[in-house]
Amino acid sequence: MAFFAQGHVLIEDLPGLGKTSLAKAIAKVVHLDFNRIQGSTDLLPSDIIGVNIYNPSKSNFEFHQGPIFTQILLFDEMNRTPPKTQSALLQVMAENQVTIDQDTYNVKNPFFVIGTQNPVSSDGTYRLPDSQLDRFSVRLSLGYPQKEQEKSIILGKLNKYAYNKISLDEILEIQNLVDKIHIESSIVDYVLDIVEITRKDNSLNHGISVRGSIEIVKLAKVRAIFENRDFVIPEDIKILAPNVFAHRILSLKLVDRLAQENYIRSVLEQVIIPT
Repeated sequence: MAFFAQGHVLIEDLPGLGKTSLAKAIAKVVHLDFNRIQGSTDLLPSDIIGVNIYNPSKSNFEFHQGPIFTQILLFDEMNRTPPKTQSALLQVMAENQVTIDQDTYNVKNPFFVIGTQNPVSSDGTYRLPDSQLDRFSVRLSLGYPQKEQEKSIILGKLNKYAYNKISLDEILEIQNLVDKIHIESSIVDYVLDIVEITRKDNSLNHGISVRGSIEIVKLAKVRAIFENRDFVIPEDIKILAPNVFAHRILSLKLVDRLAQENYIRSVLEQVIIPT
């Protein structure tokens, strides 16, 4: 849904649970240009966005594009890179463009970032800064597969499944349709009531951002499209809220993903659902 809402996805889970495989499968389904970045401690911002290199034969600098100039970007284990490198994505994830040495370059449309990260308790990881986390529309977790699913993975049966590809025109059509989905004022108030509780909670360092409010409305509209509706219902917000809001709050007491999601669920119980 985040892809059709023109957002980005962060997948957090333990190593070896299929985060990278899922990202590659998405790239196959949408059939768009795909690049991958492997996070590491020695990765530099220029390794992501590109760099100007002097050409002595022409006596000028030429820009060499980095892997960010694609349509689907998989940034694998991004929290293994230092904060300075992580910040290389801030502009492009918000504006679909990047500025290098006072020159601005646009990335392709659509542009979709799939970031994967290991839990903060894992060795050799850096916590993603709040500004970076806020640019991800949703944070997801795969968890361990069911026994039969894992058996199919081991036997290699899942690789035989065919992907139903979606064309670029179909992608753009759905993205353009999002703005036409109706949302009642009462449901917008429902969203604002939820975020207001987090902003007034003194146990949090900060509550949910304005971007978070905007993102959940866009995602709720995409969910309505998938449910063959032309309007948003409160259930859309309630279902999406833990994955859209949890990574946007900060508290020393809520140190991991589950604690943050449970906090959002507790907030949902305090807010009256519009009828």
